[in-house]
Amino acid sequence: MEGAGQSGPDRSTDGAGQGLDRGAGSGHGAEHDGLAGSADASGAGRATGTGATEAHRAPGATVGTAAAGATARPLRTRRLPVHWAWFVAAVTFVTIIGAAAFRSLPGLLIDPLHREFDWSRGTIGLAVSVNLALYGLTAPFAAALMDRFGIRRVVAVALTVIALGSGLTVWMTAAWQLLLCWGVLVGLGSGSMALAFAATVTNRWFTERRGLVTGILTAASASGQLIFLPLLSWIVEEHDWRPAAVTVALAALAVVPFVWLLLRDHPADVGLKPYGSEVFVEKPPPVPGAARRAVKVLLSAARTGPFWLLAGTFAICGASTNGLIQTHFIPAAHDERMPVTAAASLLAVIGVFDVIGTVASGWFTDRFEARRLLAVYYALRGVSLLFLPMLLFPTVHPPMILFIVFYGLDWVATVPPTLALCREHYGDDSAIVFGWVLASHQVGAALVAFLGGVARDVFGSYDMVWYASGALCAVAALMALVIRKGRAMVPAVAGA
Repeated sequence: MEGAGQSGPDRSTDGAGQGLDRGAGSGHGAEHDGLAGSADASGAGRATGTGATEAHRAPGATVGTAAAGATARPLRTRRLPVHWAWFVAAVTFVTIIGAAAFRSLPGLLIDPLHREFDWSRGTIGLAVSVNLALYGLTAPFAAALMDRFGIRRVVAVALTVIALGSGLTVWMTAAWQLLLCWGVLVGLGSGSMALAFAATVTNRWFTERRGLVTGILTAASASGQLIFLPLLSWIVEEHDWRPAAVTVALAALAVVPFVWLLLRDHPADVGLKPYGSEVFVEKPPPVPGAARRAVKVLLSAARTGPFWLLAGTFAICGASTNGLIQTHFIPAAHDERMPVTAAASLLAVIGVFDVIGTVASGWFTDRFEARRLLAVYYALRGVSLLFLPMLLFPTVHPPMILFIVFYGLDWVATVPPTLALCREHYGDDSAIVFGWVLASHQVGAALVAFLGGVARDVFGSYDMVWYASGALCAVAALMALVIRKGRAMVPAVAGA
């Protein structure tokens, strides 16, 4: 018993020392000394409370100030009215809203840059296509970057790179500078945080309410599009494109302090359990081999037929959404004398219905065969694109609104069934495989962003682009039906 009385303060002293660095020492030490019975699920601070002191107390033993010092930091975090995970989720939400500004601007820049510099739409589309390609190709490695260097560092640097790329466009005089600033810098910056950011935050900070948090963070992108598209289009119309580029740069920089002050890589950094967890979770060490595993999984999946069918269909998805509508809808509508602000507002409405369509598609995916859902989504999207040239007029009318509502519902409705098919065929490797399938989405978007501009230069209108994209969607519908049913495979890269 005397030994027990001595060990309590010793461990508490160690925990206090570690708590200064990790904020987790005292709570974690208490649980591993068999004192978890006195812990409360609401925070790590309760793990070394009075009950823990009583459990170690022996006749004649005294509880030193070391034990009191060990509980100081957890008690401060315990008194927070809201779990820190929600602060992290809020910062992530604001960051993703800001990221929507980066994706909203390219479609607004095509006509102003064409008028000012006399650059062809194909040249401008090439910069947008490089942006979209790097956005997608960087994404599979984003999680590895966050595991190696931490979420906060990666996101802060990414936002700074985006602000630099957008801000420097104000002084550009040659097309290669647009390619470097908007294509390379903004593409790398946005790709470093977009696809992996929300998933990493949700997985680390929440064990309960993950579906809710994922839905909220997914909605942030659409909300940002709703906020920024009308604003940026008004700025471009009234004050030219340079103030709009500066607005995007300032939006990125404005988020950096919140990321640095409030975002933490892991609950252990502030001495807390993940939200909803009953146990304290140690912060995992950096995983330097994550990028290598991503490449190995790609090489393994590339030897299977379903991977190429999924990548092909999702490339057409990206081509018909980000590459086509998001990049070329506004200049195409402006060709028909529709005001830029009106066209941008229609594009923002797509973002609203995008959220509804994604949630509904998830519900359908739980109840119907995923490949058949994909076939229906792509077929209906293709039919709608065939009608679009007949709907573009100087004013907005009911058939155009119907198209916008439908396209919004179908925008990323393909994601839940595609993810379900990845899970069905690739099991534990499905998340990495899906990352590469998402990369193909952005590559498809990049190709159409470039080729759409070239087609406009050659044919003088976008009609051929709409018809060709409709035909591609029909091909995607057939490809989806060809995907065979599968069972979850053993991880392709065991022990990688």
